[in-house]
Amino acid sequence: MTKTRIAAVDVGNDALKANFGKMEHEVYIPNVVAQDFEDRPVIGIEELDKKEVLDNIHIRVHSPALEENNVIYRVGNLATKTNNSTELDPGSSKAEEDQTLIMLFASLALDAVENGAFSMKNKVIDANYTLGTGLPLREVKEGKDVGYRSQLLGSVHQVEFLVTPHHQGKKVNIKFDEVKVYPEGFAAYVNLIMDNDLKVINKDLIDKQILIQDIGGLSTDIAVIRNRNVDDDKAQGFNLGVSESLEQIREEIRTKHGVELDSRRDVVDIITRKNDRHHIMVKGSRTSVHDITDHILLELAKKEYRFLRNVWAKNSQSEICYFVGGGSAVLKDYLKALNNKLDGFNIDFFEDEQESIWMMANAYYKLITDFVNKNAKQEKEEKEAVKAKAK
Repeated sequence: MTKTRIAAVDVGNDALKANFGKMEHEVYIPNVVAQDFEDRPVIGIEELDKKEVLDNIHIRVHSPALEENNVIYRVGNLATKTNNSTELDPGSSKAEEDQTLIMLFASLALDAVENGAFSMKNKVIDANYTLGTGLPLREVKEGKDVGYRSQLLGSVHQVEFLVTPHHQGKKVNIKFDEVKVYPEGFAAYVNLIMDNDLKVINKDLIDKQILIQDIGGLSTDIAVIRNRNVDDDKAQGFNLGVSESLEQIREEIRTKHGVELDSRRDVVDIITRKNDRHHIMVKGSRTSVHDITDHILLELAKKEYRFLRNVWAKNSQSEICYFVGGGSAVLKDYLKALNNKLDGFNIDFFEDEQESIWMMANAYYKLITDFVNKNAKQEKEEKEAVKAKAK
């Protein structure tokens, strides 16, 4: 029987977060890619520290699921250093973008070469995964999860490492035994009520009617949870996230201060870091950009608050709304201030930014692990039943 490994991957608009195996390996890669049209210098590449692999992901990706096949990419931090890097655009569909698949395959290939879960023969690894991942609620309601899942199943997807330290020349053939695509809002709920061992930790939440507002880069989902399920008719997805506002901040900083920030991730860091928040260095001097961040983020927070108000009006018996996702970490202070001034809804945030950022990846891990465990139990029971019959 072929060995398979659990993968729980959240391809967020800001960054990919993934958990592998028994949660012994996690990967974080900024969601930025750049097609490579020129040879990359290889001087001293093998001397680079092992931890610098993530800063030097250089791969060729071959997959029938891709529109542009057999193309060379710089991925993550390496891509931010080029002039032609791309981040997902507002209005794009996560399920239909090559970039989503490139990020997914890159993370799986990195896990396969670094963790010895699979054997390597002539620099080629055959890697089998059981994948738990997710899509925005809006895309699941439109049925895009079906096409996304079928693209992944039944094909071999190959990642070849080119100028990547310690892995140059290695090829990974990725196959999926099973792919589960979860709606992001439901995943957030699972993470709220279960720990990593799938034990219920928030019993008081189980039978409550709650809202979960997940603010991502390109979209916002508001899940309505009742009777332990997402109410599909009441749940809503909106085509608005923080990406456009982050781009606006980046552009205004460039225009006003002449400072070029590499990616949206840099803007998020300026807004959310513990020290020197809303400050950048300009010609070696610490400079406030609060005037820029404030007016742009307040405008976005007003729109997000309007979404909450409208959904709550239609679900008046809701007891609490949890704000999750990277966008919530960015807008937290503004949303709290608006709520105090306006409706005074019962809302809550995760004070730990990392917990909010990793929430989806952790939820997919819990869901896919639960699926694997139930499957194994069922197979065992079926075998025992066959044995008993044979007697």
